[in-house]
Amino acid sequence: MLLAVAAACTETVEVPGETVVVEKVVTETVEVPGETVVKEVVKEVQVPGETVVVKEVVTETVEVPGETVVVEKEVIRTVEVPGETVTVEVVKEVMVPGETVVVEKEVVKTVEVPGETVVVEKQVPVEVVKTVQVPVEVVKTVEVAGPERVVVKEVRPGYVTDPSNGKVIVAPQYGGSITEAKIVDAPHADTWWGPSSREPVTLVLEKLGIADWGIDRDEWDFKSYNNPTSVLRGLLAESYEISPDGLTITFHIRKGVHWHDKPPMNGRELVADDIVFSFHRMTGTGSGFTEPSPHATVISNLPIESIEATDKYTVVFKLTKLHLDALWDIYSSSNFGFIYPPEVIQEHGDAQDWRNLVGTGPYELTDWVKDSSQTFTKNPNYWGYDEKFPENRLPYLDEIKFLIIPDSSTQLAALRTGKNARMTGVTLDQAKALQRTNPELLWSINVDLPWTHSMDVRKPPFDDIRVRTAMQLALDNETINNTFLGGMGDTTPYGFMGPARPGYYTPFEEWPQEIKDNYAYDPERAKQLLAEAGYPNGFKTKLETATTNLYYMNLDYTQLAVDYWAQIGVDVEIDIIEWTVLLDRIKTHTYEGMVQGLRGLSWPPLFAIRLNHSSNHAWNYPGVQDPVYDAMVEAAENAGSAEELMELVKEADTYFIEQQWVTWGPMRPGFIFWQPWMVGYNGEILIGGGRFSLYLSRVWLDADLREEMTGTR
Repeated sequence: MLLAVAAACTETVEVPGETVVVEKVVTETVEVPGETVVKEVVKEVQVPGETVVVKEVVTETVEVPGETVVVEKEVIRTVEVPGETVTVEVVKEVMVPGETVVVEKEVVKTVEVPGETVVVEKQVPVEVVKTVQVPVEVVKTVEVAGPERVVVKEVRPGYVTDPSNGKVIVAPQYGGSITEAKIVDAPHADTWWGPSSREPVTLVLEKLGIADWGIDRDEWDFKSYNNPTSVLRGLLAESYEISPDGLTITFHIRKGVHWHDKPPMNGRELVADDIVFSFHRMTGTGSGFTEPSPHATVISNLPIESIEATDKYTVVFKLTKLHLDALWDIYSSSNFGFIYPPEVIQEHGDAQDWRNLVGTGPYELTDWVKDSSQTFTKNPNYWGYDEKFPENRLPYLDEIKFLIIPDSSTQLAALRTGKNARMTGVTLDQAKALQRTNPELLWSINVDLPWTHSMDVRKPPFDDIRVRTAMQLALDNETINNTFLGGMGDTTPYGFMGPARPGYYTPFEEWPQEIKDNYAYDPERAKQLLAEAGYPNGFKTKLETATTNLYYMNLDYTQLAVDYWAQIGVDVEIDIIEWTVLLDRIKTHTYEGMVQGLRGLSWPPLFAIRLNHSSNHAWNYPGVQDPVYDAMVEAAENAGSAEELMELVKEADTYFIEQQWVTWGPMRPGFIFWQPWMVGYNGEILIGGGRFSLYLSRVWLDADLREEMTGTR
């Protein structure tokens, strides 16, 4: 006899000035009939901005198989809030599976504040009547020959176990529509003209490779803004080989992939010549193309000798020299590598008009109202299968709709009412509010992107390293993190590499003390450095930013930084401009003084070293023209082994840190909230380089739950 009991409990903890709602689900499993099992479980439950430590002492008794099971629990919960500690003690809870449950509780709440302890209240025992639901996962003990017993798990019909994380979820089902809000619309549907177009084509066009959605989330959780090469797998390319000298990469194109049944492609099979045409167009190396895309900063840096189809399903890339990032650049580069249809480009010159877009992906773009909405309809003939459940053909949803809603408060309102399936870029305050008003929402957090401000180092005052160091010393990142980010950010300084790329950077604790000191909060030393640089009374400058892209900009943080700079005499005027205009000013280095931006720490090393900040890179925010750094970039690009590349990138990362071309701010906690009826999703950001929306091709709708929650199926 084995029985599993699941109970959902919600505790409301009152502390001075706020109420914290803590919700948890406890699953009890009784393993051996007729015996008593005593166990102590200590676990931590995350609530935005707070830590809930739960200690449970559980006594379980099974009297006779088939009869009543009585479970007694003593639960002690400690809720830690900055500056306060609240202890909640629950004395007794009795549950009878399958029947109503009477719960007797005695609760003592104690609030500790500096210098005193205050007992808030002691509640008398109360009665709560519950019904214990039948668990979706049941553990059974199977007797086998010999002394051993085998424990197996069975899932209730209609549920499955997600093989990537072990969670029991509603089984995949087909049909339905999901709507998600986006902050900003794309200008058009052709990435040759810029990376901003990747969003509307992600569900329509495909690349040679993709990150493996089916891998264990302990290996990679998909919550960084890029995926390491180690988790890539084939998509349009079924497999590949790299020659021993690394100069030839051969891709074997998947057979049976067809373009959408839409003119001028009309459902014809994808072949190797299509791949070659698309890469020739992007790199300017053949098929009538002589100029690369001005925005293809990853692929255009490949030392390409030739790209050719050697038969109907084989594409061969030949390089002029070893390039250790080549596989990632070709297979799954961040913004490019999407395979466009040759006939469309030949007929129309490009694919900017969405009406002409034809792909091989799981969805077709069937409507686009500029700055309002995008609608995608299921490709009924899609070739792909679910990596987690390989018997299931993708996609599950019939329709996906994106609403363009720049205002975050409007997005929040849509999320609360179930009209928005998922919201990214949720701030800490918004996350706390959602936990209180909508505890049914699921959420995830990643700490991956630091807030930085680039300084135009080509002209005064930022051409002087003493000024740049002073700007960093003026920032009290610890206080900013504790007040503005609720202590949930990461103030550890990095260069352009970080934790996702171990071995390619020197951890902060190993930095020389004099470099560590330059990243500390020291306003008096900052003033001294300004005086030494000829600015004893400070100076005036401008900082350009935008508020239309929450991934890259945050006006509140910028205002905090401006306030700190004012304390050392630096008067910074904030200039808020339209996002696409700002991007152009960054790339052309026509912004004034400073610019706000984010820096990813998970890029492949050769791309990262060029991006931060080789002289000829379009995304060289500060306009660095440094021959020492350029020589480091060149040496890395000529590395003969992965070990040599690692050391060279590490050296360049250290030099970047020493030069202080950007000010370092906390890595902000990024909250994502989503509806529980969007099943198969666990807070992932992207699947392969630049594909932020592709997860929607692998999730499904729990229509019954949505109808129960919103009244809409």
